[in-house]
Amino acid sequence: MPRKRATIKEVAQATGLSPAAVSYALRGMQVSEETMERVRAAAAELGYEADPIARALASGRTGMIGVLCGSLEDLWQQSLAVGISRGLREKDRYALILDAVGDPDRERALAQQLRDQRVDGLIVQPVDPAAAFWPELCESLPVVSVGDSLAGTAGEVVFDNRRGVTLALEHLQALGHRRVAVLTPTRPSTPDRPADVHVSAEAERLGLDLEVTTAPYELAGATAAARRILEEDRPSAVFCFSDSIAYGVYAAAAELGLSIPDDVSVMGYDDHPMSGLLTPGLTTVDWTIAGIVRAAVRLAVAAVDGGPKRRRVVQQPTLRERGSIRDVA
Repeated sequence: MPRKRATIKEVAQATGLSPAAVSYALRGMQVSEETMERVRAAAAELGYEADPIARALASGRTGMIGVLCGSLEDLWQQSLAVGISRGLREKDRYALILDAVGDPDRERALAQQLRDQRVDGLIVQPVDPAAAFWPELCESLPVVSVGDSLAGTAGEVVFDNRRGVTLALEHLQALGHRRVAVLTPTRPSTPDRPADVHVSAEAERLGLDLEVTTAPYELAGATAAARRILEEDRPSAVFCFSDSIAYGVYAAAAELGLSIPDDVSVMGYDDHPMSGLLTPGLTTVDWTIAGIVRAAVRLAVAAVDGGPKRRRVVQQPTLRERGSIRDVA
């Protein structure tokens, strides 16, 4: 016969506490650390497991937080989703991870689907930050945005893209590069992302001849886009708004028999762990993913639990220099 599920009343009797106090302790709320540890030890000994359905009915919460990624073809976004999922689990929440595959229409449909499935909150790295549906969605659901700001969010972890782009382009200019190609995942339908807007303004300020081209995160597509650039009128440097796209430049250069950095220099924009393993290592802009994960999880949990809203964390970049850029000055 299967063992009968232990009840919260039995845990309360074992600890000498009220069922309400046990419930708070198991959720890490309103009790001391000593009480929390004592209750959890007793629950483990008795084999107590919270009934998720009963808990959702009692609290009006599912314990689920949606994580809507712009595109999981991007290896950095994969790492972000994994980190957020683990961080939420440490807070006794569960992540429901969905992929917008870089499509604004799909992003809207998935965001609304998550709301209708009654997730407690949403963490999103938006494909189209300017989409008109975000304010309405944020009225019905605590939303934390990562990367770009959204109207009406409960919190946001935004990247100082102005600083990141400036770091990258000033570094290229200082090493003598004047003709620079930019590969961006931004589609023509969403042209107003801050990084894309700022890169053109900074290039003009620095006197750079800039060509901006759309490229997907997916390796084969990024390789094809990079190959077209390298075959037609090769720039001295290629700046990619994702390390995953930069990997496509490496692949295209190899196909064409070009050397990095002797024939073309390459720069990325998120410092994925794989970037240090390339030959040569990829110079890139590091956004410190661990800090982004901590901030996003903290803001999402606080928003769901009714904490102060509209907290803003601005993530500052650093330049990670490796061997992928040649001095042509």
